[in-house]
Amino acid sequence: MAAIESRDYTLEELFQDFYVVKEYQREYVWEEKQVRELLEDVYEPFLDNKSGSDWECFIGSIIVCKSQELYELIDGQQRMTTAYLIVCAVRDYLLELNPDEHNIGQLKGFITSYVLEENGSEKFKERIELQYDEESRYILERIARQQNFLDIPENSSVRRIKNAYQIALRFLKDEFGGNETTIQQVKLFYARFIKNVRVVRVETKSMSHALKVFATINNRGVGLDSMDLLKNLMFIQIAKNKIIKDKDFERLKNKWKEMLKILYESNENPIRFLRYFIVSKYDSERIREDKIYEWFEENRDKCEYQDKPFDFVDSLVKTAKAFANFKEGKDIFGKPNRYLLNISYLSTSQHFVLLLATQHFSKEMFTSLSKHLENFLFICIITQARSSKLEILFVKWASKLRQINNQQLLDQFIFEEIGVEKQKLAEKFLLAFRRLDEDSVRKKVLQYILAKLTQYIDELAYGEIEAHTNLKNYINKTVEIEHILPQNYELVKSSFDKQEQIYKYVKYLGNLTLIEKPINTSIKNKIFEVKKNAYQKSKFLITKSIVEPVNVGLNTAIDRAVKDLGTFNEWNSTAIERRQEMLAQLAKKVWDV
Repeated sequence: MAAIESRDYTLEELFQDFYVVKEYQREYVWEEKQVRELLEDVYEPFLDNKSGSDWECFIGSIIVCKSQELYELIDGQQRMTTAYLIVCAVRDYLLELNPDEHNIGQLKGFITSYVLEENGSEKFKERIELQYDEESRYILERIARQQNFLDIPENSSVRRIKNAYQIALRFLKDEFGGNETTIQQVKLFYARFIKNVRVVRVETKSMSHALKVFATINNRGVGLDSMDLLKNLMFIQIAKNKIIKDKDFERLKNKWKEMLKILYESNENPIRFLRYFIVSKYDSERIREDKIYEWFEENRDKCEYQDKPFDFVDSLVKTAKAFANFKEGKDIFGKPNRYLLNISYLSTSQHFVLLLATQHFSKEMFTSLSKHLENFLFICIITQARSSKLEILFVKWASKLRQINNQQLLDQFIFEEIGVEKQKLAEKFLLAFRRLDEDSVRKKVLQYILAKLTQYIDELAYGEIEAHTNLKNYINKTVEIEHILPQNYELVKSSFDKQEQIYKYVKYLGNLTLIEKPINTSIKNKIFEVKKNAYQKSKFLITKSIVEPVNVGLNTAIDRAVKDLGTFNEWNSTAIERRQEMLAQLAKKVWDV
């Protein structure tokens, strides 16, 4: 057969074959809403066309892979299981109406029949077999064989299967019960159900093809997501080869669920996480998200997810936990990391692949790398470095970081790799700061820039204490961006030396500083002379120094911190340009350019 074959089938044609839902699949998850929608989708055209059969009802698609005498149902098990339960409900309702009904042999054959096995034996079995847990397998088997199923222990899947069957049975009784023509009407509905309801069956020659097809087909029901299918790809050989016991398989599934829970709680796309996982852990080139299925299939020996499934899944869970920590601004050990917290203001994620490659680092090594990564990432953002170039660079760096196991090698990497790349951007960095205004970057990044400049001076002066090492103390609701030349500049325009360009100067970085909200509220739109007294009251040295020299003693830490900060007696275009250059030079120190 071709790699992929597809055509539409009636349910009558589909239920000539046998289907199995393997243990690595998602359980039955349809609730009453989905079951009723399927019934009503068929019942409405049936009512409109009672006297004829010239109508069709398309209910979606399924993906299957032929395996010996049956088909593995890769996607679409929700609608197929539901359709199967409806056929069971029709049979049981007809027998309830007339226990001596014998004219339903073909109907029964769509539920159970004999299959010819490889050894020539015939085996009586259900058209659909669920293997993802024993309870679900038994509940469907007993419904199909008209056996009591009330004593089967309930899990979520069993409960939903029971409900779906009972909903279908109740639907038939509500719509057709209560008159002498009921049996004939139910049979007519059943005939239309199996002959007029159509499903596209996509048949593939291999499981990998099935997984790839899934990514391009949108189903109406609650189908597998991409991560579920990737799990299938990883564990399918395990199930086929029977190299682990059922209880171990359950353990694997629970581990997989644990990983997904971690990612969903951190609001992370699992497929994007897997791309980072691949690049950070294995020597891989750049990989697109739509190629992840193929990569895992082609690199099964490298990943060992089939030979050592527990080790592989443990690695995924461990990496997911680390990833979640990084997103929250924490290090590998779950402790706050000031540099990762700072990076969160930059709204970038490319660096995660590098962090994931350093899970073997000591706390000191990880902190050191984080500091240099923050600087480099901001330099790339402010100079508008191409993200595609960064991605290639980070793939190379991830490979090198995996080999580093001591501080000396890390220092060498920082100097030879990060340091060299920073110097390539040094000239652009300075130029970007000389031109920087509040329209050049997003407000969040502008807050980050002003906060880092302010923090740098305070930390030099007062040391590494919590009040100054945590950037949140500079970016919060109590701190505002102050325009020294006011935004509403009409009152001061007449005294400004470049009146025609005042709208530009208002936005320049040199005209901006951080100030406490209560102070800022009292000086909004005031002239510089009025603002001077307010700036003196600010706790931020970079703001205080605008209007007065900050002198505490001879060559003290504070003196050294503010020695390059200018003081201004008047505020005009020259002052703004001078302060812009001053901040540009300060930025080189802050971000170590």
